[in-house]
Amino acid sequence: MIGRDCEVLDTITAPVNPFDVEDLALGRDGRLWLADTGDNGRSRETVALHVVSQNGDAELFRLTYPDGKHDAEAILLTPDGVPYIVTKETIGSALVYRPTAPLAAGATGTMEQVARVSIAGTDTPGGPLESSVVTRVVTGGAVSHDGKVIALRTYTDAYLFPVPNGDFVTALDSDPVSIPLPNEEQGEAITFDPDGTLLSASEFGKATTSTITAVAAATALATPPAPPPTTPEPAPTGDASAAPLPPTNKTEPWPVIGIGAAALVLIAALVRRTRRKA
Repeated sequence: MIGRDCEVLDTITAPVNPFDVEDLALGRDGRLWLADTGDNGRSRETVALHVVSQNGDAELFRLTYPDGKHDAEAILLTPDGVPYIVTKETIGSALVYRPTAPLAAGATGTMEQVARVSIAGTDTPGGPLESSVVTRVVTGGAVSHDGKVIALRTYTDAYLFPVPNGDFVTALDSDPVSIPLPNEEQGEAITFDPDGTLLSASEFGKATTSTITAVAAATALATPPAPPPTTPEPAPTGDASAAPLPPTNKTEPWPVIGIGAAALVLIAALVRRTRRKA
């Protein structure tokens, strides 16, 4: 674990032997979930989740997909500890899976597909290849500390989905807010600070030091403000036979929110709301 100054605060040693860990999630009980779901060659019969306690105790849960093998680099964890795995698809939509039953250590569980996420290509620069594919494939995921916003990222952009009433499936079927994360050579890391700041980083790069990009108040960007209460129009005077005018619903504009301080780097990101293509 590292602090805001990027100094190491603590390390955890656990008896795990993963194949290809691609993402992390922090449970509300303080345990770390390691998504051992990488499968570039589509060769694994099972994928795994390693759940590690702060004292180093670990549990291993193996899972299978219902429709063949997938490479996946993102895990989303609900506040009550249900994992969702999001696949990395170079063609077509990213697929979202969750276990069909509570996880049991020592047993192999099955998953079901519950959603798909279509991400359109962008012109945001970055990524390991000069290809539009890097702007579409999902390379990481995170859930805000209050569970109200989901983030999925590609090599070049982040996508924020507001979660209605804890429903991840409905959230991932909605149109996200997109935030460019330009010029990350291998952008795969993403998480939320407790205050709603979105943090992103590259898995590696040519530079000798890594940088972290921060988008302040990102969770607020994903959720439009509640509409103001409407005030009924006063009853008309004069001709009693005249029909009363209907109330007028006024829509307030979205607030302007600064995109701000970074742990090491400050970047101004244009925030745009995009509609996903089916």
